[in-house]
Amino acid sequence: MTTTTPPPPPHQPLPPPKTVRRLLVEVVDARDLLPRDGQGSSSPYVIVEFDNQKKRTSTKYRDLNPAWHEAIEFLVSDPESMEYEELNVEVFNDKKYAAGGGGRKNHFLGRVKLYGTQFSRRGEEGLVYHQLEKKSVFSWVRGEIGLRICYYDELVDEQQQPPSPPPQEEAPHHQPPPPAAELHEGAVAGGMKSPPVMVVEEGRVFEMPPGAVAMECCPPPIRRRDRSPSPPVVVIEESPLPPQSVHFRHEPPPEAMQPAPTPQHAAPGHLPHAAASHLPQAAAGHPPQAAAGHPPQAAAEMQYPPPEVRRMQGARVGERVRVLRRPATGDFSPRVISSHHQRFASETERIHPYDLVEPMQYLFIRIVKARGLAHNLSPFVKVRTSTHYVRSKPAIHRPGEPTDSPEWHQVFALGHNKPESASSTLEISVWDSPSESFLGGVCFDLSDVPVRDPPDSPLAPQWYRLEGGDVAERTRVSGDIQLSVWIGTQADDAFPEAWSSDAPYVAHTRSKVYQSPKLWYLRVTVIEAQDLQIAPNLPPLTAPEVRVKAQLGFQSVRTRRGSMSNHAPTFHWNEDVVLVAGEPLEDSLILLVEDRSNKEILLLGHILIPVSSIEQRIDERHVAAKWFPLDGGAGGGIAGPYCGRLYLRLCLEGGYHVLDEAAHVCSDFRPTAKQLWKPAIGILELGILGARGLLPMKSKGPGKGSTDAYCVAKYGKKWVRTRTITDSFDPRWNEQYTWQVYDPCTVLTAGVFDNWRMFADPTDERPDCRIGKIRIRVSTLESNRVYTNSYPLLVLTRTGLKKMGEIELAIRFACPSLLPDTCIVYGQPLLPRMHYLRPLGVAQQEALRGAATKMVAAWLARSEPPLGPEVVRYMLDADSHTWSMRKSKANWFRIVAVLAWAIGLAKWLDDIRRWRNPVTTVLVHVLYLVLVWYPDLIVPTGFLYVFLIGVWYYRFRPKIPAGMDTRLSQAEAVDPDELDEEFDTIPSSKPHDIIRARYDRLRLLAARVQTVLGDFATQGERVQALVSWRDPRATKLFIGVCLAITLILYTVPPKMVAVALGFYYLRHPMFRDPMPPAGLNFFRRLPSLSDRLM
Repeated sequence: MTTTTPPPPPHQPLPPPKTVRRLLVEVVDARDLLPRDGQGSSSPYVIVEFDNQKKRTSTKYRDLNPAWHEAIEFLVSDPESMEYEELNVEVFNDKKYAAGGGGRKNHFLGRVKLYGTQFSRRGEEGLVYHQLEKKSVFSWVRGEIGLRICYYDELVDEQQQPPSPPPQEEAPHHQPPPPAAELHEGAVAGGMKSPPVMVVEEGRVFEMPPGAVAMECCPPPIRRRDRSPSPPVVVIEESPLPPQSVHFRHEPPPEAMQPAPTPQHAAPGHLPHAAASHLPQAAAGHPPQAAAGHPPQAAAEMQYPPPEVRRMQGARVGERVRVLRRPATGDFSPRVISSHHQRFASETERIHPYDLVEPMQYLFIRIVKARGLAHNLSPFVKVRTSTHYVRSKPAIHRPGEPTDSPEWHQVFALGHNKPESASSTLEISVWDSPSESFLGGVCFDLSDVPVRDPPDSPLAPQWYRLEGGDVAERTRVSGDIQLSVWIGTQADDAFPEAWSSDAPYVAHTRSKVYQSPKLWYLRVTVIEAQDLQIAPNLPPLTAPEVRVKAQLGFQSVRTRRGSMSNHAPTFHWNEDVVLVAGEPLEDSLILLVEDRSNKEILLLGHILIPVSSIEQRIDERHVAAKWFPLDGGAGGGIAGPYCGRLYLRLCLEGGYHVLDEAAHVCSDFRPTAKQLWKPAIGILELGILGARGLLPMKSKGPGKGSTDAYCVAKYGKKWVRTRTITDSFDPRWNEQYTWQVYDPCTVLTAGVFDNWRMFADPTDERPDCRIGKIRIRVSTLESNRVYTNSYPLLVLTRTGLKKMGEIELAIRFACPSLLPDTCIVYGQPLLPRMHYLRPLGVAQQEALRGAATKMVAAWLARSEPPLGPEVVRYMLDADSHTWSMRKSKANWFRIVAVLAWAIGLAKWLDDIRRWRNPVTTVLVHVLYLVLVWYPDLIVPTGFLYVFLIGVWYYRFRPKIPAGMDTRLSQAEAVDPDELDEEFDTIPSSKPHDIIRARYDRLRLLAARVQTVLGDFATQGERVQALVSWRDPRATKLFIGVCLAITLILYTVPPKMVAVALGFYYLRHPMFRDPMPPAGLNFFRRLPSLSDRLM
């Protein structure tokens, strides 16, 4: 057989080699980094980004002066534009080694921005230390980083193709990589220095400290150009469209949450999820479809290894790992729930007044009294059904009445399930307490018990003959018992005071309604004092320092130093002192006149004035001042019948609203005087349905938790408290309350607490634990619409944000929609009139608010059951004024969000003037010409545009009232040290080194704010310098230009000037210079007063 050999191809000239530029960044070390792991140190690593390429170094464990000596190489896509490219170097602290563990964002330690003009050729580079810079105003940065940066060019032959990878590299998942032990032995055998042990976890590389336990899987060492091993570099690229389905759930998928068989009995290919995650790397390297009987696609979705495992198995240096970023789930956002009460209302014909909650059936038994009983000592009543057994309290005997006629006056409310109780019976029996002897009983068939629904009148009790079981008992049993039995709901009048089966601890578990005390502002105007007995032993030319101190209960306020007359011992103040007084006005105002000229305070006299005798006023009318004589001072005062007198003006201000809540979450703005109240505009109805998924708050035996939850809601002066559901993680309250609404721009607050007081002794004070709270602004509710939603209960603790469960509420704001009474409220002042006629200072109002909070807490603590001070302070946000770095960040980002529309408008205008979209730019030219030629259309067009924006955003209006926003509160990724500072007491209880570090952080923040304020002042001073002749040449130029503009505007029509200016601003970029305009350069050269600061 003849074989024809093809002729050789003709010789073709090779193309010229291509030049490729590479940038080499060597991260050498860093100095004096900030400790951010909560233990006085940091575990830093560096991320370097250049030309859309991002690479990182290894992590140095707990080292504030780390040394990496790692070289990172980048490919320069366009060498001609390298000078304009930006190199970002950012340093982070790895929270994997922090005190609180991983799971949140890594701490930012600083960054450095460099440009291509700062790069040197290879051989000319040097080690340069760059000061770390901040990312934002609130960043806390310290230290410097050493970098050695250079670039070089290399020739690459385009005809030379890279060798085809072996089959093992083509399918890296089919061939497991060599174990770490083999790699280590091969490195030692080749005479190569063993690289540091690296741990790859969650897409990050960590360098383990000496003595740490190494993982089973270690990546192979990466060779640098100098033949020395270096730690691996991870290339991370975020991709919005992942090429495959990868699960990054912290919780297992639904299939894995089901009970799985043990590995010994598991079928092949169906290993449990936990066992599969701990398999050796050689076994995990095989494809899932080879081991399981699932289809390839389904197996890839279920068991596809995470990207960091894939990179360990077969990735080479520089391989891009596509990471799927899961969006934030709505776990912390409110959600709509089904309305069971509406379903119940549709099934029944009767209309229930509690239409926001689900009616709960109860069997009510009212035990009143008995008569003609057999001989007894202390009778009591037993109530028994098929599911309940209760016992009454001991009987009461009225004075002068026979002992055979005891009284109880007690109501029981037992949970009633109609299908189960249809064939049940109710047994009520009377027993004697010491001997447990039977005195008689009554039996009822529950199918014959009447049903009562409000507004029906209470069921009248009846006398029933007591009967015995056998013949012997019938001979001993005698007498009657008066009682009534009916079936009702939680809307029954007897339910609040009844002994409930789901709340057996009666003293601290009943639902109650509380009222805040009526508070007044007490204004004390200290005018002058006469005939004070001043000590004669003062140094010459020294004026005495006399002050007046006002005390009311726990409040104490001191005036400033009084001014003395020249020839008489008379002191003048004319100063107002404001205190908070609460009804019933039983306290007394104490005024102390003190001489503070020496180290020892000398009491010159005092006055005691009952608060009930002080005049009340509701407006700004004048109150007459009075002279009050001073009584003799104690402890150093000069004895005598007459010690001087004090001229005072006293009044109780009824025209103010005494704030006990923060102003931004206030639930009431009415003044103290009821004569000034305006009529209510609507009714707010709240249905507290229940809670779901509460966490255990206390221990109930070994390995068992328990929660005894109750809910507190506050709006205006009215507080409500539900009954306590004991030992339940899903309590159902189903209680409904109403409030009158006088201003829709108010906030309703509801909180859930765990009851501890019902287990404590009367002498033992055990505060209730907070579970969470929500706020709902009434103005965000549509009129006459029922919102039934579930809100997450979130608590911010020292360890971070924690979800404690969910609360289910139904809320309705019943008011006339868009009627004059409702609309007029939006045009009225928010606070009463006196707040604007005689306003209080911010610091003074905050101090008065603290005093009012204490008085409300003390008042509610005297109720039964008491509402603890910890509950009142949590509901009133008593600690909202304390310093918090987290709240400062939240407020800063709120300002940024408010200014986002202006920034967006500026970007849009910049795109227009740069002709990014020529069609849009031409349309803007046409619109501008129309508005200039017809200026009367400018204002109507602006309002029309705002109207169209409002109509457009109607589609995106919130469907349900919003709860707490964790992202807005900056609570999702809060720093542990900032949380520890937020929860710290005043004065601080931390060591001095921590206080010093926090003080330094505040100084750095204050320095940044100081710089920003100085920049604002500089711009304003430059405006003033235009005509102040501080720079004579600049002022001459400015006034000359002003004169030229004046002549032009006098001669040229204004429309032509406006068209010329507009077209000049919107001119094409080909007619525009990239440098700043001359006017801006002129303004920046104007002098300011900053050069005169010391």
